[in-house]
Amino acid sequence: MTKTEIAGLDPNAPVLECRNLSLSYFTRSGEIPAVVNFNMTVMPGEAVGLVGESGCGKSTVALGVMNYMGSTGKVVSGQILYKGRDILSMTPEETRQIRGSEIAMVYQEPMASLNPSMKIANQLMEVPLLHEDVTRHEARQRSRDILEAVRLPDPDRIMNSYPHQLSGGQQQRVVIAMALLSKPSLLLLDEPTTALDVTVEASIVDLVRDLAAEFGTSMVYISHNLGLILDTCDRINVMYAGEAVEFGTVDEVFNKMRHPYTQGLFRSIPLPGADKNVSPLVPIRGQLPLPQERPLGCNFQDRCDHYVAGWCDQSDIDMRPVKGQIGHLSRCMRFNEIDWAAPPQIEAETARSEAGDIVLDVKDLKKHYQVAANVFLGAGERRTVKANEEVDLVARQSETVAIVGESGCGKSTLAKVLLGLETATQGEAKLNGQVISNTPVQARGPETLSSLQMVFQNPFDTLNPSQSVGSQIVRALEKFGIGSTDADRENRMLELLDLVKLPRDFAKRMPRQLSGGQKQRIGIARAFAGNPAVVVADEPVSALDVSVQAAVSQLLMDIQNEHQTTLLFISHDLSIVRYLSDRVVVMYLGHVVEQGSTEQVFSPPYHPYTEALLSAVPIADTRVKKKRIILDGDIPSALNPPSGCPFQTRCPRKAQVEGDLCETTIPPMRTLADSHQIKCHLAQSILDEMEAVIQIDAISEGEPQDVAAEDAASGTAKGGLVNRAKRALGIEDKDKPAVGSA
Repeated sequence: MTKTEIAGLDPNAPVLECRNLSLSYFTRSGEIPAVVNFNMTVMPGEAVGLVGESGCGKSTVALGVMNYMGSTGKVVSGQILYKGRDILSMTPEETRQIRGSEIAMVYQEPMASLNPSMKIANQLMEVPLLHEDVTRHEARQRSRDILEAVRLPDPDRIMNSYPHQLSGGQQQRVVIAMALLSKPSLLLLDEPTTALDVTVEASIVDLVRDLAAEFGTSMVYISHNLGLILDTCDRINVMYAGEAVEFGTVDEVFNKMRHPYTQGLFRSIPLPGADKNVSPLVPIRGQLPLPQERPLGCNFQDRCDHYVAGWCDQSDIDMRPVKGQIGHLSRCMRFNEIDWAAPPQIEAETARSEAGDIVLDVKDLKKHYQVAANVFLGAGERRTVKANEEVDLVARQSETVAIVGESGCGKSTLAKVLLGLETATQGEAKLNGQVISNTPVQARGPETLSSLQMVFQNPFDTLNPSQSVGSQIVRALEKFGIGSTDADRENRMLELLDLVKLPRDFAKRMPRQLSGGQKQRIGIARAFAGNPAVVVADEPVSALDVSVQAAVSQLLMDIQNEHQTTLLFISHDLSIVRYLSDRVVVMYLGHVVEQGSTEQVFSPPYHPYTEALLSAVPIADTRVKKKRIILDGDIPSALNPPSGCPFQTRCPRKAQVEGDLCETTIPPMRTLADSHQIKCHLAQSILDEMEAVIQIDAISEGEPQDVAAEDAASGTAKGGLVNRAKRALGIEDKDKPAVGSA
């Protein structure tokens, strides 16, 4: 059976309709209503975004559409229509065929879709072999072409690799390639770029969007990243506690939002113009209600600034049309009465501390690893991995210094050396004048240990599941030698819970009883237990929802302000970096390629790598226009770095340097202005002519953008990539399907 033989499909009908859809999970404790009375329509060629906090039902909707909710999940009521036919009425054989060819899904975790015991080639070839009448040779060639189309380097090596031999970003691109190979009419993407670097994310998002437009594929894009939704979607569906609370075009919802929850999401993200001192982020207070404990009336009532007792809590609230905006709906009874232009109410802030003396001083730091050619036997020629090369930076008291760059650039290695988990090969790092770069953590005294602490990326893996929250903080106090008695340490532990704004009774809770944001607060409490001089925060908010990100970011700033702590903030999210940091250090392949104040680094002239990073950042603001700079290929291996400038193999401005200087000579670190330094061969005249990557109000509303010209200027080769993808999918120009309007 091919997909054209599935009876009852209407090519002129909406690709997807969810009508009054209710989905529940049935457990030993009873029914858990995950999604309630959900409605959504996706037209041919349209991309619809689903946004909201974790637990709001986004992924459950996608699994319901796939009819793949497991043994405990069930559609309680409503319909899921695919091209006019109810998926729930299909036979098991038709359902399997629909899943394989008509509807494809890209999951957040790529290893959930890849078989660890099969090579990539065999997993990709299964798709055309199962759903189309092709030979193995043709299936293999199309699989290779699609890998090339999703910008995977050396596709022949990828084809002959097992999943564990690929990086997380490469695994995710393989999964996206697999989904595209089925030539789906509907593509469901569940946080498909969460595990990717921002530069890879930009290229993949561009590619998926262009291929979808080329082939008429409809998309449902699930993400908590509103900037990504703006870049990819036509309409947006905001979900809260299992319900859709606002629906409309991207322009309507972004510029004329009409639900307090949508407004809360936007106030939680660092848009251009946000300032931690003048206009701080405003997190949404409280937590999502449990599915089985939703209140009568508005589900958002306990967290809403516009809640009116006796009005918002009396009966279920339906989606209501917004006057003058066709198709714009809101599940709020008071949206016509709210002053949406009113500024948020901000709590009184403590005075910001000025940067003081140098606390952390890193000079000419290098970290090299010796690796055997035969890793398993430890034999053969030994090679050098240069993880950090000539790193120089300083951090002052009360200052936030951000370290940014792609995975593999050496950020975490630098953190390991500072923390004593590794020792430096050359150079030195001083903490309050004391050299620490050659002292492993086990040789450091309690004072040094407590003076330099870390907040880790994943709050789930940093707490002992078998010990209470309070006992884990007390354990840290004991290690730091703080408190002379158990009672002293108990009191200090309770004070730390106050510091991170958690109730004191949380001391008796187990980690499994806490949310992700609460766990991260415990991690912060433990890091600040010894009143550290420096805290290294390694992606501390990347695993959290946007509202929780805002709360944790504000908490870090408040504690830093109160204790004059120096914060070393490691991140690839330049939006939060711009908001939080005072100074920025940009790293690439172990080198510091640019550093300076935040204003200097985010304004031209830039290092070409910084320029590319800024262009890749998705920004949830319709006023913003960005240059489009897509970097080719992956970051080179530190085991075999390129000669000359470390960035020369991917640099879009390499042709502007005369001769082979970039390929033969490592650039010197140049000072452009007070404390602003870049490591680049570009002539000063070229730097002086650089324009800002991010511009606000650069175009008027409704004015078309010359995307083709931008693509040509940025040197991207999307036309070639799309053509390769068309070969991979067996589609000729004459067969190009029409793209329907939203």
